[in-house]
Amino acid sequence: MSNTRAIAATILAQLLTGTGSLSTLLSPHRDHADFQLLQEICFGSCRWFHLLQANLTDFLSKPLKKKDQDIMALLIIGLYQIRFMRIPDHAALNETVNATAPLGKSWARGLVNAVLRSYLRAATADKLIEKPDPWIVHSHPSWLVDTLAEAWPDQWQSVLAANNHRAPLTLRVNTQRIGRSEYLKRLEEAGINAKPGNLAPTAIVLDKPMDVFAIPGFGEGLVSVQDEASQLVIPHLDLRAGQRVLDACAAPGGKTCHILESEQALTSVLAIDESEQRLERVKENLDRLGLTATILAANAVQTNAWWDGEAFDRILLDAPCSGTGVIRRHPDIKILRKQSDLTKLVSQQMNLLNALWTCLRPGGLLMYTSCSILPQENSTLIANFLEQASDAKYEGIAADWGVECSNGRQLLPGAASGPDGFFYSLLRKL
Repeated sequence: MSNTRAIAATILAQLLTGTGSLSTLLSPHRDHADFQLLQEICFGSCRWFHLLQANLTDFLSKPLKKKDQDIMALLIIGLYQIRFMRIPDHAALNETVNATAPLGKSWARGLVNAVLRSYLRAATADKLIEKPDPWIVHSHPSWLVDTLAEAWPDQWQSVLAANNHRAPLTLRVNTQRIGRSEYLKRLEEAGINAKPGNLAPTAIVLDKPMDVFAIPGFGEGLVSVQDEASQLVIPHLDLRAGQRVLDACAAPGGKTCHILESEQALTSVLAIDESEQRLERVKENLDRLGLTATILAANAVQTNAWWDGEAFDRILLDAPCSGTGVIRRHPDIKILRKQSDLTKLVSQQMNLLNALWTCLRPGGLLMYTSCSILPQENSTLIANFLEQASDAKYEGIAADWGVECSNGRQLLPGAASGPDGFFYSLLRKL
């Protein structure tokens, strides 16, 4: 299939049935002639799905059958093009209608044409019915809006608004090789507009995204792509020469590399991840930066299968989570994540904490992080862990950024060029 809209509709329909993710579904199409357009349509349709779906119900006389999810997806991407893209209305309409043929649904040609034309007439006449419900206005699932409003009563609306921004491309400067100021000069000489990050001394935010291999010095290991929130983790691990360090759930390896850049005299660094495929990314990043670590495909919970019994001085657990702090970067989370997922995730997070705690030496530090902004996965989880682990103590994180919680520090998504949502909790073994 070569039709861009038909491919986009197929991808969105798969997401609606809980299959795959944007990254996995888009990956086979990277050589597509209009990949940038395909990516924009897919990301934008996910970002504004709940708003567009609410619009669509006003122009459909009856719901489409479940087997016609691809036509429903096609209508959503048609509305997205008309409402949010600079494509001329007639071109967006005609190209979307023509996509019914490669989908094998030529019978829907008239339906798609009628719905999109009705929407255009209403929009032109300023007669669109804009519903005031927060989940529609901010285009998020209603359960997530309610959860965020309860957790962050003063910030939930700004968080929802921030989630609908496009994420910036942020670099981490390898300060073992070059200073941030010097590297900013290199970018300026190359005609690339950028500014230093506000929180991490290694962070640089580019004004516009670009191909990473076109970034000066990227291939030589002068910089890596990493959000500023993630760059704040390693400085608080208090790394010192001679330590044994474990990076659990390590892929794609940004923090593993940051550990090695930050302290070059560590005795060892072990990076484990359950996915062998994702560990390939860790290897690629280590090779590009000229760094060395032991890499192991393993389930971190099953310590008897991978741990040699020698305790670690430092452990980083970047736990699998809901991803609610990185929705602007992965808007398909709005479609894929369900409220019922939280119970399973919290159980998984607690199992990881309990298992890895046994691998930490007395006096050692474990940093628990997540890219979630939900207390269930963060401060509440840590409180429950501290209740049952008599040899664990919350160390506190001295910083002037984020929101200080009872057992950690929370960054919330904010300005378009700011960091992702992220949680940090530093625990010491007594």
